[in-house]
Amino acid sequence: MGVIVKEIKAADTWDLRHRVMWPEKSIDYVKLEEDKNGLHFGLFKDELLVSVVSLFITGNEAQFRKFATDTKVQGNGYGTKLLQHLFLVAKQNKVETIWCNARVDKASFYKKSGMVETEQKFSKGGIDYVTMQKILN
Repeated sequence: MGVIVKEIKAADTWDLRHRVMWPEKSIDYVKLEEDKNGLHFGLFKDELLVSVVSLFITGNEAQFRKFATDTKVQGNGYGTKLLQHLFLVAKQNKVETIWCNARVDKASFYKKSGMVETEQKFSKGGIDYVTMQKILN
């Protein structure tokens, strides 16, 4: 079957978000109020959902959130493939700047796809974050 990326429902992202990002919290912790307004994408490897991300577009700007790849398959390029798909969808929707709040320990992953760190940094839930962005045109 191979690898495919497709749009999915918000609820289809929750299990993977929970297992990868916040396994010690309740599943409700990974559900966003904004989920109903976003576009949600999943990368499937041989029909198994292995990476998810949610995109929120406001005018010519977009934020992606809750990007999670199953820890068992990290390092195989699936997250990169999903991120490239996200950039394409954003461009198709006339987005000029795409950004995210990245875990500091994952910033190098985003840099490989052309994203740059901004001055914005913060901590939440004991984890340090940096806001990263990419200009798409």
